[in-house]
Amino acid sequence: MKPRFPPGLERAPRASLVQLRSLEAVVRLGSVSRAAEALHLAQPTVSTQLRELSGSLGLTLLEPHGRGLVPTAVGERLAECARAMGACWQAFEDDAAALQGLRQGRLRIAAVTTTEYFLPDLLGPFARRYPGIQIELAVENRDAVVARLRRGDDELAAMMRPPSDLPLARWPFLENPLVLIASSDHPLAQRKRLRLADLLDQPVLVREAGSGTRAVLDEVLAEQGLHWPPRMALGSNEAVKHAVRAGLGLALLSRHTLAADPATEGLAVLPVAGFPLKRQWVLVWRQDRPLSLPARTLLDDLRQRLKVRAKAVA
Repeated sequence: MKPRFPPGLERAPRASLVQLRSLEAVVRLGSVSRAAEALHLAQPTVSTQLRELSGSLGLTLLEPHGRGLVPTAVGERLAECARAMGACWQAFEDDAAALQGLRQGRLRIAAVTTTEYFLPDLLGPFARRYPGIQIELAVENRDAVVARLRRGDDELAAMMRPPSDLPLARWPFLENPLVLIASSDHPLAQRKRLRLADLLDQPVLVREAGSGTRAVLDEVLAEQGLHWPPRMALGSNEAVKHAVRAGLGLALLSRHTLAADPATEGLAVLPVAGFPLKRQWVLVWRQDRPLSLPARTLLDDLRQRLKVRAKAVA
């Protein structure tokens, strides 16, 4: 009887894992030079791998664009396959290591910028417990984190507003109250009660386009039919806090970005009706890709520790 193979395994692929890795890196980074640097290879080596891959498939995978390269439709599709294969292989290696009694592997996490105020503290106990697991944490604004999720760069992502058009599993793990702040010597800081409409004659400072916090403020203003054009956009929470403290305007920030007593930073939380805005920090992961053992272990570890913390607070 002729052997029967699962679909897709009847013939050997016309591409090596090394070639696919080079293609994925070029598609992700936009140039051969950046891909070679990331892969610790010489540029001619990467160029040769791409040329051989394209020739073996009989397809054009990349096209020049400015000073870089962009994938063709089939090149992007092949890069997606390479990412999925890489994720599966990493999961296999991690599980194989666990079967041998080892605790090792690599865990890639993406997180929006505000999480840098608390996420390292949450990851610390896990990293100390499993020192053989290499954690790679990429901190970006929301738009960049969503782009990383689309490409499959990371296994887990921590954010406030997950995209709705990706197949994501979601775990809300921490409250994220959003507050309006002013400098501690601002006249509004002496008020006992305020409405959002009372603030509109004051300049407002916002995060850069692509920030989740800025998007929430825009949504709240639109819901209430209010117009509050920003005076200045800044690229980090610390920059916003410095500008508020200097008296340049008011701002909406996560309470996590502030000291337990904001006055020690020269800041005040304004008593605005309807605030703090109640939001949640959410850990998400792609449902269409397997989670590695380190990722699954981290989720279990966080669930247990946060459950214990919640009981202690209660």
